[in-house]
Amino acid sequence: MKEQYSLGGMALRLSDLPVLVENSSISSNGRALPEVRATLRKIPSFRNTWTVICMYGQNILILAAAVRVDRWFTWLIAFVLMGRMFAQFAALMHDAAHRLLFTHRGANDFVGLWILGYPTLTNTPGYRRVHMVHHREEFGPNEPDIPLYANYPITPSSLRRKLIRDISGQTAFKLLSSQARGFTADNAQTRRATWSMAAVQLLIFAVFFASGHPWLYLTMWVLPYVTLWRVINRLRSIAEHGGLRADKDRRITTHSVRQHWIARFYIVPYGIGFHLAHHADAAVPFRHLARYHALLTSAHYVDATIEYPTYRSLWKALVTPR
Repeated sequence: MKEQYSLGGMALRLSDLPVLVENSSISSNGRALPEVRATLRKIPSFRNTWTVICMYGQNILILAAAVRVDRWFTWLIAFVLMGRMFAQFAALMHDAAHRLLFTHRGANDFVGLWILGYPTLTNTPGYRRVHMVHHREEFGPNEPDIPLYANYPITPSSLRRKLIRDISGQTAFKLLSSQARGFTADNAQTRRATWSMAAVQLLIFAVFFASGHPWLYLTMWVLPYVTLWRVINRLRSIAEHGGLRADKDRRITTHSVRQHWIARFYIVPYGIGFHLAHHADAAVPFRHLARYHALLTSAHYVDATIEYPTYRSLWKALVTPR
């Protein structure tokens, strides 16, 4: 029997939405007009190449600095920043899944899979298939993420239990146990993806081993993934669609949150926090989402009526005492 979920507990009424003002950039459905859209959809492949390189470089430098200083507080800082690293990988992999990271399809798919996906235990083609279903109809009958978004607002104790499962590794254990079944799956593609993922993890361990610090693989790669990253992923995900419902108007299906630099640094890097803009037009690369959001705001498609001033204010709205 299919589980029933409560949807729309935080959705605004259509009559409460801001009214678009006459403008030369944005149409009534939130899409940019053709001349503007062409510019917004350009993929800056060269700049994105440097973004991927710099993302790797900064995280290598964080670990190198922690090894060099070798004090408890530097290891703590490094551990916290390694949680952020997985948010960075996920944001860039998300663009690759939309084939918006590079104009060359082969390069996009290779980087998305081998450089961004497998290192963080994600099969990017599999993610793409599921994620495109999400974009075709948010909260529709085939929406894969309804269990994550449904039933909000929830009680503080309910959210606390979810976050405890995340930070304690229980959520990751359930996910990894499911992925491990791929080693013996009947589907050949699933088997190949699972073994390839394992091979990449072995390569990462080999790099740590060759550096003379094999224990870093467990403490600074695996442990942040199964703890901090699971919390970050949940908090970001529910801030995208928690408590909303199906509708043709993306302002009913997707939250909008003002992007503070701290949130952009740690939870929603590389523009992934401009999620309403992303759902208004999923063909706009991450590098142009801030500009797109600014156009939506200037056209009054987005205003303070629907935009939360901070992530903290949205997370508070996601819980209610009962």
